[in-house]
Amino acid sequence: MAKTGVFDSNPTVVGKATDLKRELQKLIVAIIDDDNFSIDAIDQAKEILCALKELKLRKRSRSSNLYENLICPDEFRCPLSTELMRDPVVVSTGETFDRPFIQKWLKSGNRTCPRTQQVLSHTNLTPNHLIRGMISRWCSSRGIELQDRVHYLDDDIITEADRGRFHTLIEKMSATLPEQKAAAKELRMLTKRMPSFRALFGESHDAISLLLSPLCGDKSQSSVHADLQEDLITTLLNLSIHDNNKKLVCETPKVVPLLMEALRSGTMETRSNAAAALFTLSALDSNKVLIGKAGALKPLIDLLDEGHPLSIKDAASAIFNLCIIHENKARAVKDGAVRVLLKKIMNQMHVDELLAILAMLSNHPKAIEEMGELRAVHSLLRIIRESTCSRNKENCIVIIHAICLYDRTQWKDMREEEKCYRTISELAQNGTSRAKRKANSFISSVLLHRFVPVNKCEVSSLGGYFDFLSSVLSLQMVVFYKYITINSTPNQVRIFIETFNLRRSDK
Repeated sequence: MAKTGVFDSNPTVVGKATDLKRELQKLIVAIIDDDNFSIDAIDQAKEILCALKELKLRKRSRSSNLYENLICPDEFRCPLSTELMRDPVVVSTGETFDRPFIQKWLKSGNRTCPRTQQVLSHTNLTPNHLIRGMISRWCSSRGIELQDRVHYLDDDIITEADRGRFHTLIEKMSATLPEQKAAAKELRMLTKRMPSFRALFGESHDAISLLLSPLCGDKSQSSVHADLQEDLITTLLNLSIHDNNKKLVCETPKVVPLLMEALRSGTMETRSNAAAALFTLSALDSNKVLIGKAGALKPLIDLLDEGHPLSIKDAASAIFNLCIIHENKARAVKDGAVRVLLKKIMNQMHVDELLAILAMLSNHPKAIEEMGELRAVHSLLRIIRESTCSRNKENCIVIIHAICLYDRTQWKDMREEEKCYRTISELAQNGTSRAKRKANSFISSVLLHRFVPVNKCEVSSLGGYFDFLSSVLSLQMVVFYKYITINSTPNQVRIFIETFNLRRSDK
């Protein structure tokens, strides 16, 4: 094949040009060799030639530094790029920007106007024909051809050829099974490689429903043709990555039920990608509610329980995201999340991710009750002693603290544990700031509880703390007395002695 020539400087453009030429070559051979060639083949060849022409024009535009050297009126410059606008559009605040730059701004998750910092009421972009006309006349008067400046977003540009191909592929979702499979495979590839194809789904309200139509109703092919299901679910995952698609995808009635079905019955790659899609969609709080109400937590927890290396992390990530809202915590607990999480943690599988979920659930009473019944405390204490990860230790003490405040029958065992290993005391000294707070709270509320005098308002935490140390660590009282008289105020010394005397009188 001939070299790409004008496309050599940009690998993305080189790859796109090569693919287009290869497809064009196949079409031309088919047209020449087949006397009964179809009109569609000619139309596709025309689309490819148009796309190649656009790529070449982009290169020609990039090869000139004319635009960079222009001294143009400020009102013709994009506030984001400070360069001459090629495609001026207006946002909801009334400010004008060059389309590719404001699209990139919005794609990064920004929802404010870059110039005014006002929150945008919507993200629709309206062409500013007045400014466009003024810029065009200004360029014409100086002998400058106003071309689209697209080199900074090659992957994000939607060409007419792309749009035509998109509609052709979507239409094939209603065709014969072989055509459905071929179209699904191509859509999976295109939505992975080209962000522009992901954006195209947002332009048509029924495109997502049409995409998934082979998996719906009596004609569903998912159980028989696993490859078709895998390609369509993976395409759905690719679409969900595009921020502007998340709400549209999740609110399409067929989407969440089909993802749940894929979690239960798909190949392992399909199930993993379905979990990843739910994780991506759950970035929006409104989607968290929809996904939770649909019942998606149960198949996610079942997938986590199976423990396949390919899917466990995606399932855990989706569960974590969904459980950020309180109502989904109750659903997760009801669907058996606590038992599954503890089982995996005890088997040392993805401990980091699963401990984070368990810590998140630890403010739910039913979850705490179940953790106590499953004797989670001993396993969590072992992790604190053995783990080198400070975040894991922090999550463990958060859970232990919650369990022991809920269930006082754990207190005696905890005091014996502390006498033997000093696990909590060590964490109070060396943990993260949150771990230290939880450990010290645990010491004062659980480990010191039986030593605190009845009139608690007269005894500060310092007295109780030294009393605890003198008891649990069996250090000589004279050492503590010497320490406290040297380092404390007279009032603190009095409190310490009173606490000690109260302790002796209890014996």
